[in-house]
Amino acid sequence: MNTFPEIIQVDLGIYVETFVNWLTINFQGFFDILSEAIKWIVFNTQDVLNTVPWFIWILAIFLLGWKIKEWKSGLSYALMIFLIGLLGLWSEMIFTLSIVITSVILSIAIGIPIGIYMAYSRRLEAYINPLLDGMQTMPSFVYLIPAMIFFGLGTVPAVFATIIYSTPPCIRLTSLAIKRVPEEMREAAYAFGSSPWQVLSKVELPQAMPTIMAGINQTTMMAMSMVVISSMIGAKGLGENVLIAINRTDIAMGFNSGISIVFLAIIIDRLTQMVSKKYENV
Repeated sequence: MNTFPEIIQVDLGIYVETFVNWLTINFQGFFDILSEAIKWIVFNTQDVLNTVPWFIWILAIFLLGWKIKEWKSGLSYALMIFLIGLLGLWSEMIFTLSIVITSVILSIAIGIPIGIYMAYSRRLEAYINPLLDGMQTMPSFVYLIPAMIFFGLGTVPAVFATIIYSTPPCIRLTSLAIKRVPEEMREAAYAFGSSPWQVLSKVELPQAMPTIMAGINQTTMMAMSMVVISSMIGAKGLGENVLIAINRTDIAMGFNSGISIVFLAIIIDRLTQMVSKKYENV
């Protein structure tokens, strides 16, 4: 049998495991603080979302779709949200949405500054690009392992794994968007005495906003998919219902949860795409 010689095989995973264990032992206090902060954001977001009555939610989705595109789109989105309620999964939808919102906000807060810095620094880009390649090609289930080690089970590791999985598109597209701003516009701004910060805030970011919004759209959709996978480590919401349905071979429960996730993903995707197109027309 033709096999690779064992004598020259290397187990890289052992070194990664050693590094993760070192982080866990030496930075447990930091992870505890981070865990409490993430919990606070998620549960406060959930409380805010829960204060809005269900019929206001439906009306708001209808008006938002109408405002951004047309009344037919708003009506279809409102109908999707209404159907999730009819299936008895309203609370699960709100919790899933709170995790997605928290993960996307933190991903944007991390991704956009790094993307801007990457656009200005070739050296940083050379270091970060291989890391982003690995983050985007690594199977999403792998992120659950360090998340579990650092934060245990539940909502916090779900948010942590989701951030790692969904941040790369935001970083890449922000960097690309800043680079694509015409050099003539930068030179004109500097010629009128603008500072680097003014050029960034008044020229580059407005011009780059459509592409940045496309990155936020991709980040949001990847966060949505990862939240479902994170149910394997104790995350509540619609993903947990899917996992329970798989374990029980419950077709009805699986379909109800799955179609609710589809409806929620469609609404989020279409609305963020429409906002991106609005920026293109500005």
